[in-house]
Amino acid sequence: MRIALIGLGKMGANMARRLSAGNIELVAYNRSPEKTQELSEEISLQPAYSYEEVVTYLDKPHIIWSMVPAGKTTKEVAKAFYDLLGEDDIFIDGGNSFYRDSMQLAEMFSAKKIHFLDVGVSGGIWGLEEGYSLMIGGERKVADYLSPVFEVLAPGKDKGWGYVGPHGAGHFVKMVHNGIEYGMMEAMAEGFEILHAKQEFDLNLEEVSRIWQDGSVVRSWLLDLTHDALEEDRELSTIESWVDDSGEGRWTAHEAIELGVPTPVITNALFRRFDSRQKDSFAMKILAAMRNKFGGHAIKEKKGK
Repeated sequence: MRIALIGLGKMGANMARRLSAGNIELVAYNRSPEKTQELSEEISLQPAYSYEEVVTYLDKPHIIWSMVPAGKTTKEVAKAFYDLLGEDDIFIDGGNSFYRDSMQLAEMFSAKKIHFLDVGVSGGIWGLEEGYSLMIGGERKVADYLSPVFEVLAPGKDKGWGYVGPHGAGHFVKMVHNGIEYGMMEAMAEGFEILHAKQEFDLNLEEVSRIWQDGSVVRSWLLDLTHDALEEDRELSTIESWVDDSGEGRWTAHEAIELGVPTPVITNALFRRFDSRQKDSFAMKILAAMRNKFGGHAIKEKKGK
């Protein structure tokens, strides 16, 4: 099976590496041609330097997987390929798009009988090594057809991926996944702030996190990453307590309001991120460190450090 991957950023490039290692034939394109060229020198792929060229390198049905930023850029890429694709071709949006936007794109593509899948992708910078969690929305038969691709990207043939529902469902599930992630990270960050504040015990937080990694009810990948961050710098002295949000926590909170579902933990975790941009706290440093460890998200380093 041969597919085209559009967008070779942190996630896209590592997905390309995993696909290539899994013997999926690959055509790759990036807006910055240097990245395309560099990756083509590292792994087996067919570089392309225009959308038109991408299509010429593909067999029918043409399969396009977009890994560009959600919003305006995703819509621009989708509209460009709408003009280049035809009946029974497949367009996949693997960016963290708002699920209603995905539903609109599916409707647009259906006018030309082009199949559309929205795939929520989780795994961050660790996906290359550990595999990606894939939440697939769209037509079931199309998802089944592409199962060889999903099996290569996922942690295992029958692990970490699956079809979740119709158009929009993939990105809806990923949205809620990220909302849950906000709450879990916030609880862990607050707990470590309590430990940090108990100065009379002079607790070694790196050691505490190591102990909790095995046998504890709170053991998790997030805890592992927290331990890694504390091992590097127990006081997180070079990190500003400023935590960004990618938007999906906001979407989750808005959806909860629309559905009348109480989500105090997720909503408060979102507001705490807003609060982080106004004051300094150890909890927010923990949050910033976790986001950097699992997703490669930028952190703000203290000036002068």
